[in-house]
Amino acid sequence: MIIRTRAYARAGLAGNPSDGYFGKTISVTLRNFYAEVTMYETPDLEIIPNERDHSYFENLDHLVKDVQLHGYYGGIRLIKAAAKKFHEYCEQKGIVLANKNFTVRYSSNIPVQVGMAGSSGIVTATMRALMTFYGVEIPKPMLPNLILSVETEELGISAGLQDRVVQVYDGMVFMDFDKKLMQTQGHGDYQCLDINLLPHIYLAYISDLSEISGIAHGNLRGRFEAGDPQVVEAMKFFANCAEEAKEVMLNHQPEKLGAIMNANFDKRREIFPISRKNLEMIDLARSCGASAKFSGSGGAIVGTYEDEAMFKRLKETLSEVGAVVIKPEF
Repeated sequence: MIIRTRAYARAGLAGNPSDGYFGKTISVTLRNFYAEVTMYETPDLEIIPNERDHSYFENLDHLVKDVQLHGYYGGIRLIKAAAKKFHEYCEQKGIVLANKNFTVRYSSNIPVQVGMAGSSGIVTATMRALMTFYGVEIPKPMLPNLILSVETEELGISAGLQDRVVQVYDGMVFMDFDKKLMQTQGHGDYQCLDINLLPHIYLAYISDLSEISGIAHGNLRGRFEAGDPQVVEAMKFFANCAEEAKEVMLNHQPEKLGAIMNANFDKRREIFPISRKNLEMIDLARSCGASAKFSGSGGAIVGTYEDEAMFKRLKETLSEVGAVVIKPEF
């Protein structure tokens, strides 16, 4: 039996980055991009390297470009960490796994480190494959926690639940990470929303703006835990953006979503250092009449547009800075 599983890229529409700070977010999966894992039974356990994991280079320039694109680590560490956490989960729950091995390989066309959840996509697809291969069911609300622990506990990567929740549930999801909820039930409240409530959405990204989310977030957690009033107030503001976004869509007022997304980003720039080129991408999109905010931690933006004429202006204007502009497939 050959198992193939996927996890799609995602865009944060409102509320991010409050998901790691007991906030609220709305996020949507993008079927244009995905991570795919293939798994099948073999005598020994083997992880087959992807092109991101190679260690042969034509020359020093090739090595440097590879590091700039993929960083110092590929996807094998993500798969190894996912397998370890899956095994530990089964041990803790008293689940006896079948005595069999597998070979696993992965591929991904999710643009690297531009805020579209590429790493968590590989982990999520791997976890789905392991669950299918061993016939293990993990409660849907708890699965994002396990996926997050792969990166935060095993690999020391700073991350929040938003990406993992929307990749597990798929589609458009409103997420409430209220502290009391998290403490009492072990997970947030997750509400799937009708994707047809969305107005016209575009996504734009520049590959060479890749930035690791943990770096982009800098010392934000320390400031939050120290009670920095500016950061604490911002997290409440972000959460409120998510609530407002949900309400305008449920009330069939999608034309109001753009202003909320703009406000979300404008508050973000008050507490985060943002590179010139990222700001330029935001400003150019807004100069076309569209709304614009980060999809994640930078490198990709998402927003609303009115009609085909505006989308054409977006493509033409953002191409001047090397940005690719697409219509998301939901």
